[in-house]
Amino acid sequence: MKKLPREFYARDTIVVAKELLGKYIVCQKNGKKRIGKIVEVEAYLGAHDLAAHSAKGLTKRTSVMFGPPGHAYVYLIYGMYYCLNIVTEQEGHPSAILLRAIEPIKNIEGRTQGPGLLCKALHIDKNLNGEDLLKSHLYIATKANPDTFKIIKRPRIGVDYAKHWAKRLLRFYIKDNPFVSKP
Repeated sequence: MKKLPREFYARDTIVVAKELLGKYIVCQKNGKKRIGKIVEVEAYLGAHDLAAHSAKGLTKRTSVMFGPPGHAYVYLIYGMYYCLNIVTEQEGHPSAILLRAIEPIKNIEGRTQGPGLLCKALHIDKNLNGEDLLKSHLYIATKANPDTFKIIKRPRIGVDYAKHWAKRLLRFYIKDNPFVSKP
């Protein structure tokens, strides 16, 4: 497997979101390499997207989203679950892709359907916020001959507060994959 280059992330968020499907998230921690195949994602399109954290502007929490592409944006929800996002587009355009579900490939225990469960299974926490996915022990890789599959588009989950943005088809997943969080 080969790490994805910075140029992969420095593109349109929707394009990157779809192309992340079938790629592999790798987290090396405490001498153990955990690998999962990305099967479900959600795109967050910047400050104008009312569902994106960056819609509230530049804050200490969202500063990673305003930075360069190819970095991890990790935050805590409900005071108990971490979520992993991948920063996309150019610096200053705060867009990111939430990883919603993975198919376990290596050294992963527990459920992985949902962003909080995914992070728990990969042992991802706030300490990885801001990690450069090109230089760290957290990265996304591809294999030489990727699988082919059909991509399903649906509205994002849990963003009813975002007015017209709640209905946009910005959630993408691999059709018929049993590890998708919610068909």
